[in-house]
Amino acid sequence: MTNFPTGFLWGAATAGHQIEGNNVNSDWWERELTMPGMEPSGDAVDSYHRYREDIDLLADAGLDTYRFSLEWSRIEPVEGQFSRAELAHYRRVIDYCLSRGVTPFVTLQHFTTPRWFANDGGWTSPKAKDRFLSFVTQATTILDGVEWVATMNEPNMQAAIMTAMRRMAAQGGQWQSPTVEADAAGSDAPAEKDEKKQHGSFLQDADPEIGRAFVEIHHAAREIVRARTNAKVGWTIAAGALTAAPGGEEKLKQIRYGKEDVYWEGSRGDDFVGVQAYSSQEVDANGLVPHPPHPDNTLVGTAFRPDSLAMAVRHAWEVSEGVTVIVTENGIATADDTQRIRYTDEALRGLADAIDEGIDVRGYLHWTLLDNFEWGHWAPTFGLIAVDRETFVRTPKPSLGWLGEVAKRNGLA
Repeated sequence: MTNFPTGFLWGAATAGHQIEGNNVNSDWWERELTMPGMEPSGDAVDSYHRYREDIDLLADAGLDTYRFSLEWSRIEPVEGQFSRAELAHYRRVIDYCLSRGVTPFVTLQHFTTPRWFANDGGWTSPKAKDRFLSFVTQATTILDGVEWVATMNEPNMQAAIMTAMRRMAAQGGQWQSPTVEADAAGSDAPAEKDEKKQHGSFLQDADPEIGRAFVEIHHAAREIVRARTNAKVGWTIAAGALTAAPGGEEKLKQIRYGKEDVYWEGSRGDDFVGVQAYSSQEVDANGLVPHPPHPDNTLVGTAFRPDSLAMAVRHAWEVSEGVTVIVTENGIATADDTQRIRYTDEALRGLADAIDEGIDVRGYLHWTLLDNFEWGHWAPTFGLIAVDRETFVRTPKPSLGWLGEVAKRNGLA
């Protein structure tokens, strides 16, 4: 038996725009209407109305933590005008979690922003910090009893998306989700493949100055959450679990600093840092090496690398200088649920090894609870629960029950 620490959090994570449906005031909704190659989110999986059922499925399986996000564009559809009704909606989600004995883990901002914010410079605007802090201040009014709060989800991926959007605006071309490898959505046409390969390179071109700006905003939001709530506060970072191919050592340092390390450094002084890892990738002297073709590759084109979780946790622990870790996302895009269980089992065994080494890890939140809208695409399925997009009927997969049993035992058999 591989045991985990007493009080370890076991759960699953979601993001509002990917599951709620009809977030019509968000920048992503607007983008879906105009960006070539994007599928619309539409009703998504209607979790806005069905959150009780989703929390019930999680709790009944044996999981004890639900990570979900507040949708800023619902709460502040017009700058300075905050919806009491929407704040009350999210308070009901929190209360329902508590009524089921489920720990609510609240993300204040998960990729999406209001259209008015995005259309007036977004995160690059000199007003961005004050605008976000105004929203955070309102959000704290509903966080009584919430123990864990993330200010932002994957600011390093948000920076990458900003880079991608600028490039697409300048060059044209079709949308390619940053969570889907270029080759996974590719075509046999050489010109299209070349364009997508070039587009995918934005993931290695992260600007550390953008990262430092996000760190400043995060620190200011952190202080508001600490002053107005009793929650533990941090943020979540996308971890590439990057390694150096021969001759790629210096390039690795360069890419990893802008893509990750400036954000791990920004976690110093937080109550926790959320590690989000899915796969591992090599860096050679020219940059990121494409994932090699393999039958086990995921639906988003990445290599089957459950060992990436422990690699990412060790790196986060080192660079953050010992900030408590929570795995806020880890999972696999696959239509084969036995592969999902195999991946998760191996990832958790590696995580247990990292804990045995002395790394302070307090929880594991699987990505994701429900098959959902994967940022412009519907095909990748990460969920522990399948959803019929016509009827919204939820069908738990064996992986949900399997992870629930792990949670009940607080260990792997």
